[in-house]
Amino acid sequence: MTVDDTGSGTGAHPAPDGEPGRTAEPVTDATSARAAASGGTGQEARPDDRTSEDPGPRGDGHRGEVSGVREDDATDTRAQARPDGRPELRSDARHEANGRVDAPTDPDSDEDPLALRLEGLILGAERRYTPFQAARSAGVSMELASRFWRAMGFADIGQAKALTEADVLALRRLAGLVEAGLLSEAMAVQVARSTGQTTARLAEWQIDSFLEGLTEPPEPGMTRTEVTYPLIELLLPELEEFLVYVWRRQLAAATGRVVQAADDEEMVDRRLAVGFADLVGFTRLTRRMEEEELGELVEAFETTAADLVAAHGGRLIKTLGDEVLYSADDAGVAAEIALRLIETMANDETMPELRVGIAFGTVTTRMGDVFGTTVNLASRLTSIAPRDAVLVDGAFAEELTRTADAPASEAEAAEAAAAAEKEGEEPPSYRFALQPMWQRPVRGLGVIEPWLLARRDTEA
Repeated sequence: MTVDDTGSGTGAHPAPDGEPGRTAEPVTDATSARAAASGGTGQEARPDDRTSEDPGPRGDGHRGEVSGVREDDATDTRAQARPDGRPELRSDARHEANGRVDAPTDPDSDEDPLALRLEGLILGAERRYTPFQAARSAGVSMELASRFWRAMGFADIGQAKALTEADVLALRRLAGLVEAGLLSEAMAVQVARSTGQTTARLAEWQIDSFLEGLTEPPEPGMTRTEVTYPLIELLLPELEEFLVYVWRRQLAAATGRVVQAADDEEMVDRRLAVGFADLVGFTRLTRRMEEEELGELVEAFETTAADLVAAHGGRLIKTLGDEVLYSADDAGVAAEIALRLIETMANDETMPELRVGIAFGTVTTRMGDVFGTTVNLASRLTSIAPRDAVLVDGAFAEELTRTADAPASEAEAAEAAAAAEKEGEEPPSYRFALQPMWQRPVRGLGVIEPWLLARRDTEA
């Protein structure tokens, strides 16, 4: 949604509708930043992002919207009573009672009228600005606006009038954080990029998998388009609230991990266990299976992996179809996840064999992903691991030994057990067993000595 780079967008300018524009003033503190983000009125934003001059109803569950609809504009809603007493809105209403606005349909436009109406429903505001007008209204230079929009993943649209008040507000918020000194410009662009990439994937999944199944016509003769609008109308507020809830939960968990870091460097370069789990022979499967069957297999694998990683205290970094990448602060947690994955997949006859590689060491975290030699080593270990087995590097084996999750050797474990029995004490209990494998060269990493990880036989 980026633009031709014309004009700086600073200073006083006439508004797009001919009214006098506002003058962009520097924001000197966080309070001023909030005021700028709430519309540049100079008033402090309320918790629900409204100024004191915006006393409109907020009962529709949609935060931060700019409806642009007066109370008397909503009289043509043609509401019908529903069993629960709430009004059911006809999808052909021009103005919705909750303040949402359908995008106007232009008879000369090449765009699908239903797509425009769905856009208006989802965005909650009609198209009003060209990119240059939006940047000018937000008091942001075209160069910075372009960087933000591209970072969020929006395509170039030239100077088409396709932006809404929400786009202006987003620019004001990001620019206000930069002007207040809360974020550097580079960090604000990273915020835009990480948010755009994450939500783009979420939106694609919801449309491809979730809404596609729900919008199957319930009655003969009905088209999918006739079902989509009222369905999105009902789902949108619930999905929005749920998204915010999950994000806050994840943010709280991530913040907790950061504040427990020993120093500032550890917050970026941390010692973690990193594991790859890879389906064996997936390429051959793609040639034999139908697309729908293949999609179901991948979804089942990703779902199982995500559930096991989360349940045992790890973090799923990303899924790559036939491969998942996860991390854990504790080597014992990473080992338990790996063996659980192997055991679960082995008990499912529909699943191919699995192999896992884990490495332990310093990892650079950035935008939710992990990078570094440790990650590369885990990937290499996965590629050479036997079927239905887990290979780990020497550093991971040492960490398991240090935490007493595994003995350095079975001979050492036997000696410790004999000594404990002689003293009348309980012998040490180990969860895992480590078996050294032959040293071998690994491309780009030199010679390594992998270890085979397994559950330890308690009777050994």
